[in-house]
Amino acid sequence: MDPLLPAAPWMLALAGVVAGAASVAAGPASPWQARQMAVVRLVVLVLIAGFGDQALVRVVLGVVLLLSAMIGTVGVRGTSSAASCVHRAAVSPVLAVCLWEGLATGQAVAPTGHHGSGLSGVLSIVGVVGVIGVVLWTVVADRVLPPPRDRRSARFLTVESWAMAAGVAVLCLAM
Repeated sequence: MDPLLPAAPWMLALAGVVAGAASVAAGPASPWQARQMAVVRLVVLVLIAGFGDQALVRVVLGVVLLLSAMIGTVGVRGTSSAASCVHRAAVSPVLAVCLWEGLATGQAVAPTGHHGSGLSGVLSIVGVVGVIGVVLWTVVADRVLPPPRDRRSARFLTVESWAMAAGVAVLCLAM
């Protein structure tokens, strides 16, 4: 994966743009909480690609992701969109953990975004488990949850879900 590492932050930003655009394009099939999380995540992922080598930026963006996840689950309890909002909200803490992982180990961050610590420490384990959980949830949700009645919205939400999963995997591999 070494040849891809310099491009990994921009691949991540592309996944964020695809997920954000798909969520917004899904319209009313995607609740406001989900659209908010997708747009915040899009902005954060673009900022990671541009400024992800600075420790303070990574800390602040991780906090923004956590706040977005908390706001994204407000008022969804008991609604039909609860599972999809929680799925989207689960992505943000995983991204935050992946951002903070290199900072917690004390490794210097290279301009490529890769700190070279490998998989060491508790945050690495949490990040890997989170990535596996998000990808499995994406697979299971496609099979279990009923899709929106509108085919167009269903396609957009599927694209958003898989772009989120791919983005999380790319970030945790690259960081």
